Amino acid sequence: MSFEARKLSLFQVLACGAAIVTLSMGIRHGFGLWLQPITQEMGWTRQSFALALAIQNLSWGVIGVFAGMAADRFGAFRVLMGGAVLYGLGLAGMALSPTETLFALTAGVLIGAAQAGTTYAVIYGVLGRQIAADKRSWAMGVAAAAGSFGQFLMVPLEGFFISTLGWQTALLALALMVLLIVPLAFGLREPGFQGAAPLQRRQSIAEALTEAFRHRSFLLLTVGYFVCGFQVVFIGVHMPSYLKDHGLSSQVASYALALIGLFNVVGTYMAGALGQRLAKRHILAFIYFTRAVVISIFLLVPLSPTSVYIFSAVMGTLWLSTVPPTNALVAQIFGVQHLSMLGGFVFFSHQLGSFMGVWLGGYLYDRTGSYDIVWYLAIGLGVLAGLINLPIKEQPIQRPALQTA
Repeated sequence: MSFEARKLSLFQVLACGAAIVTLSMGIRHGFGLWLQPITQEMGWTRQSFALALAIQNLSWGVIGVFAGMAADRFGAFRVLMGGAVLYGLGLAGMALSPTETLFALTAGVLIGAAQAGTTYAVIYGVLGRQIAADKRSWAMGVAAAAGSFGQFLMVPLEGFFISTLGWQTALLALALMVLLIVPLAFGLREPGFQGAAPLQRRQSIAEALTEAFRHRSFLLLTVGYFVCGFQVVFIGVHMPSYLKDHGLSSQVASYALALIGLFNVVGTYMAGALGQRLAKRHILAFIYFTRAVVISIFLLVPLSPTSVYIFSAVMGTLWLSTVPPTNALVAQIFGVQHLSMLGGFVFFSHQLGSFMGVWLGGYLYDRTGSYDIVWYLAIGLGVLAGLINLPIKEQPIQRPALQTA
C-alpha cells in the first residue's frame, strides 16, 4: 500500500481530532470552578486543591512523553482509547475522594495521565503524519481552536452542572461525557499502524532525542514554553477566586473563562494560519510580549466586570495561540516521525510551568492573602519568553542519508 493510500481524509482527521480536543481540553479548563465548592465543603485549603491540579499538570507532562512515544510507535488510536477510560475514572475519583491525598491521586495523577493521552501531543502526531507540510500549521491551528471552543462550550456547562446538580454529581456527569472520546478515536485509526508490519523507521528514539537535545533552537523553544504553562494555568485556575475575592460574582468568573475560550478560537486559528507565512519564532515572541503588556494593564486599571471581560477577550486571543507555532516548529525542524514524542518533551516544560503557576498561586495566597506576587511573575516571565524565542532558527535539520529499516 502506498504512503498516499494510507492517508486519512483531511476532513476526518480534523473533525475527529478537533472533537476529541474540544472534550478533553474543554473539561480541563473548567476545573477552577470547583476550587471554592470543594475546599469549602471538604474543609481543605486552596493550596491543597492547587497542589492536586499542579500534580495533574506535572503528571500530564511526564506521562505525555511516553504517550507520545507510544502514539508514534503504535498509533494514536490505542493511546486515545486508554486516555478516555483514565479520564472517566479520574473524574469519578475526583468526585468521590474523601481525603486530600486521594484527591491528589485522582484529580492529579490519574487525570494528568488521561490528558497526556487525549490532547495535543497525540492529536498533533496524527496531523503531522496525515497532513501535508503546506497545510500542517493551519491544521494545528484548527485543532487548537477546537480546544478553545471546548473551553467556551464546556466552562458555562460545567458552571451550570455545579449550580444545578451539585459539584459531586457534576463531576460524575462529566465522567460519562468524556467517554465520547472512545468512538471518536476510531476516526483517527491510521492504516499504517493497523497491519502486521508497522511503517518503516529511519531514526531510532535514542537518535531522535540526542539530535533534539543538542539543537539549541529546540532547547530555546522548550524553555519558552515553560512560561506559557505558568501564565495560562495560573490564570485559568485562580482567576475565578481572584475575582470573587474582589467582590465580583461567580457568574462574572464563568463568563470570563468562557470569553477566553471564545476568543482563543480566533487566536489559535490565526496563529496556525500565520505560521504558514510568517516566521514562527516572531509569532511566539509577539504572543509572549503582548501577554506581559495585557496583564500589566489589567492590574493597573480599576477592577470591574467590564475590565474583566476586556482582559479575557484580549488574553483569549493569546491563550493557546502558542500551541500551533510551537508544534509546527518541532515538525519543521525535525520532521514528523517522532513528532508526538518530541512534542511531548516540549510540552513537559509547559507542564512544569503549569505546576509552578498553579501551585505558587495557592501557596502564596495562603501565605500572603494575595495573588499579586504571581501576577508580577507572570509579567516578568512573559518578557523573558519573548526574548528567548527570537534567536530560534527554523531551518530543517540536515541529516546524513539514513537507511530504511
